[in-house]
Amino acid sequence: MTIIVQLLVLILVVFSTLLVIGIPVTLASPEQWEKSKNLIYTGAGIWASLIIITGVFNSFIV
Repeated sequence: MTIIVQLLVLILVVFSTLLVIGIPVTLASPEQWEKSKNLIYTGAGIWASLIIITGVFNSFIV
């Protein structure tokens, strides 16, 4: 179970890094907000889901 939590945290860190780099670049590009709005919202939803899933799996570790 510990390995699963460690993998989830690794995925969360990598995904967070991609979002921290990708979202400002997208917002700084001209007229990219309208094109990438759904992608940004989907990324935020995946990130929030990863937080919740990691917390649930972490609650099973004693």
